[in-house]
Amino acid sequence: MVRESREHVGIIGAGGWGSALSILLARNMKRVLLWSREREVVEEINTRRTNETFLPGVTFPPGVTSTIDLEYVAGSSTFLILAVPSQFLRSVAARLAPYVRPHHVILHASKGLEQSTTLRMSEVLAQELPHEVHGRIAVLSGPSHAEEVARDIPTAVVTASRSPEIARMAQELLMGPTFRVYTCHDVVGVELGGALKNIIALAAGLSDGLGFGDNTKAALMTRGLAEITRLGVRMGASPMTFAGLSGLGDLIVTCTSMHSRNRRAGIELGRGKPLSEVLSSSPMVIEGVPTTRAACRLADRYGVTMPIAKKLEAVLFEGYDPRQAVSDLMLRDPAHEPEFAVGEATSQG
Repeated sequence: MVRESREHVGIIGAGGWGSALSILLARNMKRVLLWSREREVVEEINTRRTNETFLPGVTFPPGVTSTIDLEYVAGSSTFLILAVPSQFLRSVAARLAPYVRPHHVILHASKGLEQSTTLRMSEVLAQELPHEVHGRIAVLSGPSHAEEVARDIPTAVVTASRSPEIARMAQELLMGPTFRVYTCHDVVGVELGGALKNIIALAAGLSDGLGFGDNTKAALMTRGLAEITRLGVRMGASPMTFAGLSGLGDLIVTCTSMHSRNRRAGIELGRGKPLSEVLSSSPMVIEGVPTTRAACRLADRYGVTMPIAKKLEAVLFEGYDPRQAVSDLMLRDPAHEPEFAVGEATSQG
């Protein structure tokens, strides 16, 4: 039986983001257990203090210990941070569930929508984890490339929970000299902002790959934010959330940085690479691809116009020509912009 000393922070997922969070917390004088399903990743972190596959060029501090023992991580931690790709969150949560206890605080850092169900990540966790912790779930989101967080580059993010106490606990856990954390109650908005911006980042990368300019990208980002906000408001989010770190902030960094896997994938697609080749060329998950399908299903369900997402879906999954998609977007019926930020969800985008 595992002794529940609860001296560690447990991070589930040793990809780039989970690794960066473990480094951040260890530098903030926390002891961290970092779980990976891959034994070779565990051995590399514990022996060489590196994770060259998912976070190259960074050294782990002594406070980080990696393990494949999920029960040990749960039994030794009060905070459990799930940092796994969105399409794998359900299976990992199901594996974790037998070891979750009422004292645990669950913080997820996954940015996506489950493609098969269109559920947000906190909804997936509520289906898989014990009822006793449903009120102790929070989400972490915002403009936060793992490559920069791990190198102590100043970053600001937001944590949201239905419980103000849980949001504050997550804030206190993560705050440090180079990592500023705000709290928010709008779980729906924070999760949707973090998920849907990956769609627009793919489109922005596609624009870059096609050789278009700054004007095009600015238009995609601005109108993309309008689409995100329309869907979010219809699903119960506050429109102001999308003007914050998990909306506009994350959109800016993901659409403009070469750290962005979604933007890089879009560039390759714009240069003519097939989707299958783009997806297989990276060990990291391109979250925007499954999220595009899920978001378009949500748009249909809620009666929301999302022309950029719809055209991207056609490019990704139906072989639609990217240049024709841009032409289609430019030649849509004339529209009146001020309505789009928070206006009627069915208004033309």
